[in-house]
Amino acid sequence: MAASSPSPPPPPAAAAAVVGVWSPVHQSPSPNLTNFFVWREFVWGAIAGSFGEGMMHPVDTLKTRLQSQAIMTGAQAQKNIFQMVRTVWASDGLRGFYRGIGPGVTGSLATGATYFGVIESTKTWLENANPNLSGHWSHFIAGGIGDTLGSFIYVPCEVMKQRMQVQGSSKSWALNATKGNVSQSPGTQMYGYYNGMFHAGRSILRDHGLKGLYAGYGSTLARDVPFAGLMVTFYEGMKDLTEYGKRKYLPDSDLQVSNSFEGLVLGGLSGGFSAYLTTPLDVIKTRLQVQGSTTRYNGWLDAIKKTWASEGASGLFKGSVPRIIWYIPASAFTFMAVEFLRENFNEKIDTDEEMTLN
Repeated sequence: MAASSPSPPPPPAAAAAVVGVWSPVHQSPSPNLTNFFVWREFVWGAIAGSFGEGMMHPVDTLKTRLQSQAIMTGAQAQKNIFQMVRTVWASDGLRGFYRGIGPGVTGSLATGATYFGVIESTKTWLENANPNLSGHWSHFIAGGIGDTLGSFIYVPCEVMKQRMQVQGSSKSWALNATKGNVSQSPGTQMYGYYNGMFHAGRSILRDHGLKGLYAGYGSTLARDVPFAGLMVTFYEGMKDLTEYGKRKYLPDSDLQVSNSFEGLVLGGLSGGFSAYLTTPLDVIKTRLQVQGSTTRYNGWLDAIKKTWASEGASGLFKGSVPRIIWYIPASAFTFMAVEFLRENFNEKIDTDEEMTLN
């Protein structure tokens, strides 16, 4: 998925954009659709989401392979992260770490756009429509809504990405199948090798229909909605805590920290905390999406029960280290990129719009 953030307290021009650029004077925003969409946040989110995914895709490949070992090999003695790095490098080289980057970036672009765009467009509307939801509750709900909308594109891309990641190169995939290293149920056949994003999409649609492309959709929402809500809530909470610390301990200081740097640090921390707390949900989602025709788990609850019975708590937190390693810098880069775009372009856009209206 992609990482996310609401904006810092905007300058006067940006504040006008939140409540509607049509108003020349300050007034309370009304909860109607005229003032709903903050279009630029969709653009900034798309750019930042794809940037974060592109930077951290190799780590995501390691996480996916670690989490899917029980399905792909059926082995109880599973590799740790360092052994997995050596395995991917030895069999596929550098390209092995970047398998599936096409659907990965596409999915992150879509979910980044809806996540950031809906957060900024929704939170003010929610606060005015229902004052009881003001504060961090509005951030949590807005984050969940934004991520849910992005899931319609993100989930098929995630299915394609993860299947391509576990396959590696065509040579290593064929070698594993020949040696019987791919775990299969009697009478079933693992899916064929995918040459790229569109080949993967067509093959999955042909073999399994839309159900195959949306495999694990429920578990994806069960993971991403809490994650999205937690991350934006952590981010806003840490921003408030930072401001409180400045006022209390540095009241006379003229220290100025750029929004981009603040996004880098606080975004990374919020992404790391949220990633660890939702790792069990990520494990279940990954295993449901990777299994293909070799049905090992009959749904979300069955996957939790079988994982707990065979691997215990450690199985549910499999891949937590690379997941955190991925989300800290990915969230940091994404928050930083969005804050940079806001800081450098929002005021100029507002000024241009005001000049056009006048």
